[in-house]
Amino acid sequence: MIEKHIVIEDVDPVMFYGVGNAHLQMLRALYPKLRIVARDNVIRIMGDEEQMAAFEESTEKMRQHIVKFNSISEEDILDIIKGKRTRDDVPEGVIVYSIAGRPIKARSENQQRLVDAYQNNDMVFAVGPAGTGKTYLSIALAVKALKEKTAKKIILSRPAVEAGEKLGFLPGDMKDKIDPYLQPLYDALEDMIPQVKLQDMMEKHVIQIAPLAFMRGRTLSDAVVILDEAQNTTPAQIRMFLTRMGWNTKMIITGDMTQIDLPHSQKSGLIEALHILNNVEGIGVVNLNGKDIVRHKLVTRIVNAYENFDKEYKNNNESINKD
Repeated sequence: MIEKHIVIEDVDPVMFYGVGNAHLQMLRALYPKLRIVARDNVIRIMGDEEQMAAFEESTEKMRQHIVKFNSISEEDILDIIKGKRTRDDVPEGVIVYSIAGRPIKARSENQQRLVDAYQNNDMVFAVGPAGTGKTYLSIALAVKALKEKTAKKIILSRPAVEAGEKLGFLPGDMKDKIDPYLQPLYDALEDMIPQVKLQDMMEKHVIQIAPLAFMRGRTLSDAVVILDEAQNTTPAQIRMFLTRMGWNTKMIITGDMTQIDLPHSQKSGLIEALHILNNVEGIGVVNLNGKDIVRHKLVTRIVNAYENFDKEYKNNNESINKD
């Protein structure tokens, strides 16, 4: 009896096999001349040679479907086995799909400018207030590059600066100490990559998350590298980070000028970098504003209220200085 092993790569086996192995049971019913045994990400098949070839082709199409859409239904499996098209026609502008199957795409004109700037430049600065999708879109672009194999890894970094608080001593090992600073990056990744697969990618260092201080001395090649909260870098830190860029690498630097948590005596490295690197070929700069906010509608109102307050405060100070 002929036997063959098929390795399911780049997808979560649980998603492939279905809840309670429902998809696997369905495949067994659709290929009655085969004995199908699955363990972890390896499927062992034995039986009719013709059905084995058809099964192997179907499982590869299923794998590609899951990589693309982050989900697969029983209807999709039936369409694949019958040779019909599934959701091959991706809606225009979709970057990737969330683990719930929701299309992730630019939702405003400036967000689309960020996507376009990424396509046309090797380094992009995305600057704007909270809730404008800077980090989320950047990670979506990085995940897409990983799925399409245009990058071998994703490297995410943040400066470890408290938001106006002194947290003091944090218990635990190094990972326990830095994780609170990096949680927003984990949140975005967990929305786009199944938990089991994400854990595997992090263990294999395909996805690396590290504080900015750990970047010194590295050359980052074949990667999409994202520096989040760059307004909290010092001039020396951001200069060090930008010069880590290696071959076949894209960098996205995000920041919010209204949320600088550095000491008042310390200049923001992001402000300095934008001034120094203005009009440098290969570097794109995208400015987002309140119209691009995609969080709760109150966030837009809060941002606008604070902007108006800052303008009024600045105007009052200027008037006092003139007097």
